[in-house]
Amino acid sequence: MGATHMHMQLIYNGSAQLDLPGEILSLAFNLIVTLCTESIGFVHGISLRSALASESRLRFNTNLRLLTAARGWCNPNGALLNSISAVLLIISYSSASLVVCLDFHWVSLIFPGEAADEGIALAGLPLLILGVALLLQVIIALSGMRAVKILTWSSSPFDLTAALVHHTQLTPATSRCMRCVSALDVGGGPARPSETQPSAWHGHPSIRKVVISLWGIVAACAGWATLVMCLWYADSHTGLSPVPLTWSFIPNLQDGLVNCVEYGVPNIGIQWWILVFVNVAVVQGPLTLVLHCSELIANVIRDETQWRCATGRKGLKTATNPVKPILAHPICLVLFVAKPFLHWMFGLSFSVYSTVEYGELSGLALYMLTAQIWNLCIALFIFACFFTFVALRRPRGPQPAAYGHVQTLANLVDEWSPVMWWGHKEDGIPYCHAGTSDHPLPDVKMDCVYAGSDAGSLASECRKRYLFYLSFRKFLVFMFKQRCYIYVRLTMYRRYTQPAMPSIETCTIVMLVPIPFMQLQ
Repeated sequence: MGATHMHMQLIYNGSAQLDLPGEILSLAFNLIVTLCTESIGFVHGISLRSALASESRLRFNTNLRLLTAARGWCNPNGALLNSISAVLLIISYSSASLVVCLDFHWVSLIFPGEAADEGIALAGLPLLILGVALLLQVIIALSGMRAVKILTWSSSPFDLTAALVHHTQLTPATSRCMRCVSALDVGGGPARPSETQPSAWHGHPSIRKVVISLWGIVAACAGWATLVMCLWYADSHTGLSPVPLTWSFIPNLQDGLVNCVEYGVPNIGIQWWILVFVNVAVVQGPLTLVLHCSELIANVIRDETQWRCATGRKGLKTATNPVKPILAHPICLVLFVAKPFLHWMFGLSFSVYSTVEYGELSGLALYMLTAQIWNLCIALFIFACFFTFVALRRPRGPQPAAYGHVQTLANLVDEWSPVMWWGHKEDGIPYCHAGTSDHPLPDVKMDCVYAGSDAGSLASECRKRYLFYLSFRKFLVFMFKQRCYIYVRLTMYRRYTQPAMPSIETCTIVMLVPIPFMQLQ
């Protein structure tokens, strides 16, 4: 198996002088993989969103891209190809950890002793697999894009909601101008403004699963580090405590004084490369999927932050660059930086050291380094704490939280414009109305009850129907006393919830026949 030598040479003296350049190159590969996969994921996410909308299954602007599928196994946005995309994503990051290796050229010196001309090499097979994995992800994303009509390429939930309303795939509900996303299962109707809004944990059902999986990966990493320490201690014959941990980011394996578990590959061949890939992918796979799922938290908070701009001085700009909200939001930037960094830290923890002699791979050794695993565990702990805080944080202010839920946004936005403000729009008896406008609006009144602009007309309609029901019931009682045999079905329903308004009954005459002893039902 060949390798490409990069001329960064020095005389080998038993220290890890080339560890830093090599690890920087490995970090660069992880960053490149992140750039490529995020670009592919953007296209795939847009096509999946449109596919779910065509099936009337789209609820949120942001979904778990690889864990949410459209109907049909042959669908490019279906479960089968989504599973293949998840495997290819894991292979992409695993390949980036195996590309960089050290190249030794043994030389003879006039003076006694050994020396080596050492450089950095790029292993050919992992680089080839990385390219193939990225290419297949591009093909799947493009096929998904061609298989469905794209509603909008914008990542904004407002452009998506406007497109759904325009294509009559979404109908705004009345009397819910002060109802947030967590009140979907509560009957619509009047509501007072609230000082605080529910968190993303309560607003999006998948957020809880993502947060739990984040803490699960932290616990698994801590268990992994403990297991490696136990195995190293059991394998040592000194009877003393393990070698003190260095707590350095970049390990130094040249002196051999490291706390680790090592196992080597007997020879270099395609079957051994496959074995190494399987080992790395199995361990790195959960980390890759958890970081992918963390996109949900970042994007949901991004959507909510954009919505809450409607009460700001500059207002909410609905028409934006499709990529700008992703790159401009701080949480999205944190996730974008954390992905390659955490994968790089995993590469330091589960290191595959490839030895190259004169351009040919001569050996592979896999190291599980305890100090670096603990470093990864600490970084994941900080990462999990940050995203848990973000998911549990409750926005302040009376503006109802939507978190990118398209039906909630359709209910809250009653007037579409390139720049929108949200606030108090109309006074009414007994209910006020809050909504959006193309000019700044006053703050909502905390002591008022809001139910939408059509609340008064709807209440008047209910009263009329109730009076009609009373008159019709009196007529039925009179006819029954006169032994007129009419079969009538009374159907109970409540169209509009009002504390002082009883339920409305609709009377439907089913048949009119002279059958004795027929009773009203």
